[in-house]
Parts: sequence; C-alpha cells; structure tokens
Amino acid sequence: MDINALFTDEGLRAFTATVRDQHVRDAQQYGQIADIVRRRLEQTPIDGDRWLSKRLRAWKVARQLKAMQKASGEAASKAEALYATYVNEVLELPQRRAVAEAKRLERKNGRQAAVGAAVAGSLNRTVTALNTPQEQPTSTVPQARPAEFVAPESPFGQWPMAAGGERPTSTINDYFPKGEQG
Repeated sequence: MDINALFTDEGLRAFTATVRDQHVRDAQQYGQIADIVRRRLEQTPIDGDRWLSKRLRAWKVARQLKAMQKASGEAASKAEALYATYVNEVLELPQRRAVAEAKRLERKNGRQAAVGAAVAGSLNRTVTALNTPQEQPTSTVPQARPAEFVAPESPFGQWPMAAGGERPTSTINDYFPKGEQG
C-alpha cells in the first residue's frame, strides 16, 4: 500500500471502503458463528449439568462472539467516520476558510461604511450648525428674579477669579437690566 495514496481523496476512499467491507463481512460471520455455537452448545450436555446449565454455558460463549460482531460493526462505522472526518477537516477546510474570510471582510467593510456614514452625518450637522446665522439675542436677558431684588450696590458685584485673583471685567449687575430709571 502506498502511504501517499492515503492523503488523496480517492486513495483514502478506497482504503476506507476496503476496511469497511472487510469489517462488515467479519461481523456477519461472527453473528452466524455465534448462532451455530449457541445452538450446538445448548444441545451438548456435559456430565454434572443441571437443567439450565447447557443454556447458560451456550449463552456465555455466544455472548463473546456477539461482542466480536458488535465490535466489527463499530469498526465498519469508524471507517466511514474516518473518511467523513478527513473530507471535512482536510479537503474542505481551505474552501470553508475562504468563505469565512470573505464574510469577515464583508462585515468589516460594512462596519467601516457605517462609521464613515455616521462621521459624514455628524460633520454635515456641524457645518450646517456653524454656517446657520444665529438669532441675535434680544436686548433683554430673561430674568431669573424680578429686577427689584438686584441692586447696583450689591456686595456680590465683584468676585475674585479662582485662577489668579484677577477681577472680572464685568459684574453680575451687567447681566440684569437696571429697570426703568424714571
């Protein structure tokens, strides 16, 4: 047998078919022999046998042949499993990897396109917001409190800045209208 032939699809298929057929034939023969041995031993008495001794002895011997039959059947199944595993794990693997890589690239391109679209939309909204003329604020600022609570001589008029202690250029009174001076 050429060992290199096992690494081809046809070579391994031929090998597993041969092995499978051999094990199937062996399993059939073991089953037939088990039936013959069991029947013969059931009919052959040995001195000192009791009424079920022949049947029990025949069953014990035939049981071993039945186990051989079962093992041969499993070996035939394993031969088919060998071929199926080889095809799945060796022969079809490059094709499956190529398909998986194509799917991975497609997902990656889809994600990149989605991110690009989101960035473009964000930039469009920003440009639109920056280029849109803002409404000019009205001369009056909405008041949080009525004007009578804010007096020009308020002690909170000038607050020192936290960073360097400079005085602010405006006071809180600049934000509230002084009301009617009349």
